[in-house]
Amino acid sequence: MKSTATSRNPLVPTLVFAALATAIVSSLGMLLVPSISQRFSVDIAAAQWMLTVNLLAGAVATPIMGRLSDGPHKKRLLLVSLAFMFLGSVMAACAPTFGVFLAGRVFQGLSYGIVPVTIAIARRYVAAEHVQNTISTLSVTVASGIGIGYPLTGIIAGIFDYSYAFWFGAAFVLATIIVVWKVVPAGPDTLAEKRPFDYAGSGLLTLGLASLLLTISEGPKWGWSSLLTLALGVFSIIVLVLWVRMEIRLDHPLINLRTLKQGEVLLANISAIALGAALYIAMSVSSLVAQADAATGYGLSLPVFWAGFVIFPLSAGSLAANRTVRLVAKRVGIQAMLPIGAIIMAAAGTMLWLLHSALWEILLSMLVFGIGMGASYAAMPALIARSVAAQELGSSVSFNQVLCTVGSSFGTAIAAAIIATHPGLLGEASPEGINMTFLLGALLCIVLAAALLADSARRRLRKNR
Repeated sequence: MKSTATSRNPLVPTLVFAALATAIVSSLGMLLVPSISQRFSVDIAAAQWMLTVNLLAGAVATPIMGRLSDGPHKKRLLLVSLAFMFLGSVMAACAPTFGVFLAGRVFQGLSYGIVPVTIAIARRYVAAEHVQNTISTLSVTVASGIGIGYPLTGIIAGIFDYSYAFWFGAAFVLATIIVVWKVVPAGPDTLAEKRPFDYAGSGLLTLGLASLLLTISEGPKWGWSSLLTLALGVFSIIVLVLWVRMEIRLDHPLINLRTLKQGEVLLANISAIALGAALYIAMSVSSLVAQADAATGYGLSLPVFWAGFVIFPLSAGSLAANRTVRLVAKRVGIQAMLPIGAIIMAAAGTMLWLLHSALWEILLSMLVFGIGMGASYAAMPALIARSVAAQELGSSVSFNQVLCTVGSSFGTAIAAAIIATHPGLLGEASPEGINMTFLLGALLCIVLAAALLADSARRRLRKNR
């Protein structure tokens, strides 16, 4: 008989706690690049690899963990993943060399795959009437938790040094391991369907994604027209095309791409790329503006202690939206929340583009961004969950998470490329580069919102015929 979790059962808070650990670990990056550069005596371009290797590891681990979460050993998978995150945090905190530090960041990259695992556990053990709300909460927790993690990272690094931020992450993950071990039902899950694991598909997807994300991340440094960038980009596309062709033919693929024929799944995945790019453009460039010197014409000259608080309204907005989504979705349907969220994010992106010369303007934009993000990120996994079979949920949601990661890397790389091609007198980002980057983020949300509204209108017309 299926075990269930109600509001009095600690399973749901435990899963949220695990998702929050993902957010905390994920936030140990962007603000600390200058500190890592100084600590290991490497230039900023080299220090950026702390973000690149973490992103690559997450993109590779997420689809594999998603497929494994559909199997019988959900709790074991969650505990093993958290253990590697703990090890990675400890390695990063006490690393004697930059190479050891990067290895720790690779282990921390498993944090990107935690959410699909928690969603699979919720789908299996949470009572049916609470599943949709739980899935929405888990999805939003990561995004809103980053808004909490950034200020904490800034405070800890500002008072002490960067290593204490990683020690804090290790302590948080260790507490999560203890709670998960005590609360999550022990396996194996007797209702899970046993199927062969797609090793060939995992290898091709790993190679294709790693090549693609490396191209995107390093393209601004190598040059977009350089032979290395072009060759690696073409290679990644060829490998991913081969992977798609193979996955479609298999009876038990790593990711069932046939679910993309479901209109709601396809909408969620397209939205994941666009909104992931827009979100990271807003976060990364806002952090840059906050820490830049006032002499640049746009900088706010905030120390690292305070710079993390610029992202905090994002968390407050997404948490507020998560509560509101449940009420609004009952009236308009969960599918309507996706275009609503995109419209709100488009408004926030436009505000950032037009208004970013004062701290209150960025804080207000981040708050509105968080509201739109909360609505959109709550809708995406819920749409997928109601459109695919239970045994495909983990892999389908993980694929959506991978697309969010790919979109985020696109946003970060494009922002870096625009800023690099519009330098100031001293090599810093120019006001024109900042404005163009914010404009790109706004346009992504505007185009997506228009496309989602057009699709909604088409569906209504078809339904009324």
